[in-house]
Amino acid sequence: MKRARVPNLRKEYDFFLSMPRDMRVLLITNIIYALVLPVVDLFVGAYIMRSADDPMLVAIYQLAAYTGIPLTFLINGYLLKRIKIANLYSFGMLLSGISMIFMMTLGEMNIRGVAFAGLIMGSSFGFFWANRDFLALNTTNDNNRNYYYGLETFFYTITTIIVPFIIGWFLITAGNWKWIGSIANAYKIVTLVVFLLAILASIIIHTEKFKNPARKKFVFFRFDRLWRKMLLLSSLKGLAQGYLVTAPAILIMRLVGDEGSLGTIQSLSGILSAIVLYILGRVSKPKHRIYIFSAGLVIFFIGTLVNGIAFSATGVIVFVICKVLFMPLHDIAYFPIQLKVIDVLSFKENRNQFAYLFNHEFGLYVGRFVGLVLFMVLIFYVSESFALKYSLIIIASVQLLSIPVARKLIRQTNTYAIKPEPRFEEKKIA
Repeated sequence: MKRARVPNLRKEYDFFLSMPRDMRVLLITNIIYALVLPVVDLFVGAYIMRSADDPMLVAIYQLAAYTGIPLTFLINGYLLKRIKIANLYSFGMLLSGISMIFMMTLGEMNIRGVAFAGLIMGSSFGFFWANRDFLALNTTNDNNRNYYYGLETFFYTITTIIVPFIIGWFLITAGNWKWIGSIANAYKIVTLVVFLLAILASIIIHTEKFKNPARKKFVFFRFDRLWRKMLLLSSLKGLAQGYLVTAPAILIMRLVGDEGSLGTIQSLSGILSAIVLYILGRVSKPKHRIYIFSAGLVIFFIGTLVNGIAFSATGVIVFVICKVLFMPLHDIAYFPIQLKVIDVLSFKENRNQFAYLFNHEFGLYVGRFVGLVLFMVLIFYVSESFALKYSLIIIASVQLLSIPVARKLIRQTNTYAIKPEPRFEEKKIA
């Protein structure tokens, strides 16, 4: 009788150890900080809705946060000439906790206070993503980036399932615990945990010595045609992001219920999607990226269509499940495509790699700004229900244009031969 085949966890662990040490340290740091991101992405919006019951304030918060990101990328670029990249990376993670603390101390939810909290959070994201992206670019190559982002998105998906469930349960039951007192105090406890996790991630990133970008000019206004296509792709990505951190929390609070439902719905996405992501990252090759990318966009489109047609608790559940599947599938393909373009053009144009990361953020910002402003205009001039029903379908439809753009980018970058540095070569695992 044959033994049942089970995953060889030891083999997977050995494969992880075969990667460069700096790549492993970066992954572990990001895995710990992944516990923070679901709180930031969903529960801040839910907190504003609970405190003020105003979707416009949620949109203003996100717009302020998105405005802070490219500005911080610019500041970060100059600071990298004097400050270690690990220090700036740590500061970004800690700043997310500071932003949440500021939000919890607001006596009244008003535009000024919410916008300022959003700017602090945007600065946090700016320092985090600017340095994370550069470190990912320099600790990986095109051959192991599918694995890097597969493993990273595997843990991001797991935390997206588990963290909202745990926090949702905590917020629902907080009223029964005398030592907490109120749901407002429960939110403060969640914020404290976020801050402690950010400290832990900051300690780990300092266990490795990472090199700063070269001290070269990083602000440019003219780029190769290939990069302009990449900026179009980034704008399309940003268009969806403008909604995905705002609409889900509002939909759930309006049509489903409370924060407990928020956590439960995220959990319904299932562990299976995380396992699929890990397998994709482990076995897929660069040639498979366009198929993964396309699958994610189609799933997102289906989710928005169901939500718009049903516009009920069931529709929201289907939409959130599709969103949770779409985001990691999209990212596991998108980021390697982006980094391959930077590999090619930084060599071709002899420019600082950070110049492309900085410029890329403005492409994302344009998309985010257009998406959020469209959402706010529809709420203000048409109706909230119309904005929640149909704008998501419009955004998902436009997102499908990303597929031919990504296909062209992959085809054109494949004409360049960029060999990995010797330290990137993987060890053979028996």
